[in-house]
Amino acid sequence: MVQIAVLGYGTVGSGVLEVLQTNGESINKRAGKEIKVKYVLDRREFPGDPVSSILVHDIEPILKDPEVKVIVEVMGGVEPAYTFVKRALLDGKSVVTSNKELVAKHGAELLQIAKEKDINFLFEASVGGGIPIIRPLNQSLTADEIYEITGILNGTTNFILTKMKEEGLSFETVLKEAQDLGYAERNPEADVEGHDACRKIAILSSLAFGMHVDYEDIYTEGITKISQADMAYAAKMDREIKLVATSKKQEKEVWARVSPVLLRMDHPLSTVHGVFNAIFVKGNVIGDVMFYGKGAGKLPTASAVVADIVDAVKHLNRNIMSFWSTQKMELLDISYAPTQYFIRIGYTDLSLAIGQVEKVFGKIHIIQLDEYDDEFGFITNEETEGALKEKIALLSNSPGVYEIRNKIRVEQE
Repeated sequence: MVQIAVLGYGTVGSGVLEVLQTNGESINKRAGKEIKVKYVLDRREFPGDPVSSILVHDIEPILKDPEVKVIVEVMGGVEPAYTFVKRALLDGKSVVTSNKELVAKHGAELLQIAKEKDINFLFEASVGGGIPIIRPLNQSLTADEIYEITGILNGTTNFILTKMKEEGLSFETVLKEAQDLGYAERNPEADVEGHDACRKIAILSSLAFGMHVDYEDIYTEGITKISQADMAYAAKMDREIKLVATSKKQEKEVWARVSPVLLRMDHPLSTVHGVFNAIFVKGNVIGDVMFYGKGAGKLPTASAVVADIVDAVKHLNRNIMSFWSTQKMELLDISYAPTQYFIRIGYTDLSLAIGQVEKVFGKIHIIQLDEYDDEFGFITNEETEGALKEKIALLSNSPGVYEIRNKIRVEQE
């Protein structure tokens, strides 16, 4: 028998106990040992819940108990999770976590401690919820030189964009529905401003490229400016708007970005709808691989956590997780990254505005919609982010141009 402790009895924590109870027999068979939850740590009380018999409010009994071999951290946030996890690892206890904030900020250090102690720090559920992606990057794709990871890594924003497109609703209306359904938090900033996806692509990039990618260095833009007008233009161009997180290695340099992107309909990510996530990996040997599934939710995330628990139990005294160097990877300044933009122009004089656009951007194809008769859109040629932003700034002060109404990156032609 292997005793474990679960830190946090919220959505994911309660899901972990539910999965262990529901599928206990098959889980124990795969682990090769019986897994028993000895403690659950939470500040709250849960009267009437069977968890009350193993509930504690202090971490000390857990850390000091030599019978506890694996600690499952599903509290979220950086502190006190970081302090608890680091102490557990230093005490020789393996740790499983779903905490993307913790892994993105301290993953390299915690992996190093686990390696030195010959135990494990596992975090499959920190990226993509129930989608297996960490384990394939760590094990199955190790023979490849990965040069791109691109994904829809946030189910909340994908749900919002899907609803906006399919039902013609505003961002604000769909956000409220997402909150009512429990897909979005009361404070949705981490999702809709792209911070959640940013932390996830930082973790994936660190694993793929072997050095610490600091999420604070990644250019991040959310979906709050996406309107029904943008959706109408996307439909006219036979494209989908998705919040895309990407990191690409070009020669020896890596750049990373999170932003809305107009995807062609034949792109694999364009068909990912609702709360589903997908991660597209490109390697020099295997080529293109895509991982798809529910990226959030109680049971999908708990399933990934339990899979890591099984791995930790099977390898109690053997480190199996690759670690990325604590050395920080200097990302290429985003201004040097290649891109294209779709730009919407509000005009006071159509012919004058088109003339100014072509003066700045060269020959373009104008896209107009009957329902928006005071504006037009166009797609730029591929240039660097910096060069395009300079041109957009120049255009915004041109005769005949009333305003730049929005600009959205385009999957490069």
